[in-house]
Amino acid sequence: MTERRRRDRRRGRDGASDRAQLSLSVVEAGVGVVFVLAVAAGFGLGVPTANTQEAQLDAYAEDTATVLSREPPRHAGATRLSEVARSERAFERERDALERRVDRILTDNLLFRVSTPHGAVGFRRPVGVPTGEATVTTLHGDVTVRVWYA
Repeated sequence: MTERRRRDRRRGRDGASDRAQLSLSVVEAGVGVVFVLAVAAGFGLGVPTANTQEAQLDAYAEDTATVLSREPPRHAGATRLSEVARSERAFERERDALERRVDRILTDNLLFRVSTPHGAVGFRRPVGVPTGEATVTTLHGDVTVRVWYA
């Protein structure tokens, strides 16, 4: 058998190769279907939301602590926070003014508690509620600001 006949036999009668090929439009359609199903699954399953509530509360607490730590004292001390942390007597004298000031700093939908070495002002925090917290170190002890949604 000649070489030409062998080639003709491998190709078949019409001269086409024995290997099968997909047309480009079939491949494109398959990729499109997979893409549409992936997008539909993404919308159907959804994406979990990030827990930004505690981060926002931490930011509120940090902002409140920063404002208080930079305010001048009403009577004695380096700052307003160092004044209320100085002694029990100073805390009792400044207690109401501190509570009013923190209430003015925060928005109406937030409750707070400011704890010093000599006492605390604000509301008691309910159990199981997300809370933001910031602590400022003074010469007379730590002052902690906690905030949560009302």
